[in-house]
Amino acid sequence: MKCKRLVHGKNGFTLIEMMVTLAITSIIGVGAAAASYHVLNQSASNNDHTSASQHALNAVHWISRDVQMAQTVSPEGASGFPLTLQWVGWDNTGYEVVYTIDDGTLRRSYSADGELESEVVVAQYIDPDVEMTSCEFSDGVLTLKITTTVGEGSHAESVSKVREITPRPGL
Repeated sequence: MKCKRLVHGKNGFTLIEMMVTLAITSIIGVGAAAASYHVLNQSASNNDHTSASQHALNAVHWISRDVQMAQTVSPEGASGFPLTLQWVGWDNTGYEVVYTIDDGTLRRSYSADGELESEVVVAQYIDPDVEMTSCEFSDGVLTLKITTTVGEGSHAESVSKVREITPRPGL
């Protein structure tokens, strides 16, 4: 039986080179996986923040628009909601807008001369806690605070907007 001799000068990788290559590849793979996880979670967080901000801004926009038209501003309850706004148009038509918060949804009911013209959802994800969402009418100025929260638990994104709005004077 012949013994095989080790042949020197053959090309190939040693065990140490293979282990170093495997270690480097593993480190790169773990880094790529961590980066991908972070990007996906950050995207969800950004989407939630954008959604919360958009709903809060939409609520402030609609309420501000109607308060600036109103001659009578009547917040009710501890939070100021429902908020009733009334005014008389140039053609002596009586208008009334009522904002209500129900189950985190801000609704706007619009009536002309006592007849309901429309009822729309203005914003969602409204935090109904009196400390977070409220309106108060004092010294001719409505102070409005709207907080929206999107997401669950530790991943929840909250946005608060505060605005002081002056209605038009009664004519």
